[in-house]
Amino acid sequence: MSPEEREEAYSPSSCIGGDYTPFVTAYRDRSAAVRSSTSGWREFSYGPTASQCLDLFMPVDADAPVPLLVFIHGGYWQELSKDDSSFAALAWVDRGVAFAALDYTLAPEASLAEIVAECRRAVGWLYENAGDLGVDKRRIVVAGSSAGAHLAAMVAAPGWQRNAGRPGDLVAGAVLISGIFDLEPLLGTSIAEPLCLTGSDVTALSPARLSLEGFPPSVICWGEVETDEFKVQSRIFAELLTATGTEVNSFEVAGRNHFDVVFELADTGSVVGLEVASFLGQPEEA
Repeated sequence: MSPEEREEAYSPSSCIGGDYTPFVTAYRDRSAAVRSSTSGWREFSYGPTASQCLDLFMPVDADAPVPLLVFIHGGYWQELSKDDSSFAALAWVDRGVAFAALDYTLAPEASLAEIVAECRRAVGWLYENAGDLGVDKRRIVVAGSSAGAHLAAMVAAPGWQRNAGRPGDLVAGAVLISGIFDLEPLLGTSIAEPLCLTGSDVTALSPARLSLEGFPPSVICWGEVETDEFKVQSRIFAELLTATGTEVNSFEVAGRNHFDVVFELADTGSVVGLEVASFLGQPEEA
């Protein structure tokens, strides 16, 4: 494809008429409603800068360490924040699961390599402080949507943990929603400009180009109303994981688009929700 064709193929709003702002508003409004309806959450810093922080929602009166679902937002590494990312928190807290919404420094203030490092640092911080937080470090699942799915895959990808003093099984499962797993098609598009994306970045920061032996069990899904390229990216990554022996459930969600498929994460009875519960060691709801 030409750069112009790739530009369109990797513009998910092209499938919904071009205006995705109502979905961003929904993220923000639903997240604000969750924060205002519960007192069981706190903001924590996982690093020295203002953007290196997270919101942690804890079940009330938990009498044992609880599993943790970590959500990483999308926005092409350039938009959104943790304030838009807690819309699924209450559904999981009500089931006795902690929920963390991560912030990270957005491009162009940070390179993609720096963004990946921040997300890994955040999940490592949660692991390291699990005892004090009341979290079961053996049951941490990382989830993300769009660019957040790329970042969640980079957190789940094996190899970096040992250098960071973390166990190889830091993450018990990954939920990758409408993600980008090979960055090469973004080269030459406007999407790549704020990231200063290079060929070496493609090699080092594309989950599909990494060694995937030891990747945790995963859900890979996408909306029915997506560009073909987003669907292909997810299907190919699912095939790569399956080839390594990773347990993968990959599927298309009927009626959903690139921007609202993430709301499946807020429904613990959806296919996505049931898979997450399984990763977290949660029994199915009656």
